[in-house]
Amino acid sequence: MLTHLTPDGVRKPFAAYSHAVEVQAGARLVFCSGQLGISPDDVVPEDAGAQAEQCFSAIATILAAAGMTLSDVVRINAYVTAREHMRPYMAVRDRLFPAPSPASTLMIVGGFTREEFKVEVEVVAAG
Repeated sequence: MLTHLTPDGVRKPFAAYSHAVEVQAGARLVFCSGQLGISPDDVVPEDAGAQAEQCFSAIATILAAAGMTLSDVVRINAYVTAREHMRPYMAVRDRLFPAPSPASTLMIVGGFTREEFKVEVEVVAAG
């Protein structure tokens, strides 16, 4: 069982996320490494939104291997390389994770291992 926490006394979230998600003892946890916007056949879309789609597609495949789905995600850490990539990333995240949403952090970083990467996403899932 999961409990999404957005208590009074803390500013409401800036976007669609929970301040915290409580996971009951005994749940199985899956920690997913950061996934970049690259397809299995090495195609990297130019658009940050398309890269975010690819990141979450890879995460969904990884979670399926553990018998889980995106609905089991309790925490998202996402990284984009420029402020203008935030909105396309958030549009994908908000569509894939309707309320109650996972806890989430989004950071702007200087870059990734290859210049064409604009988005990287890692998650924790519990089920």
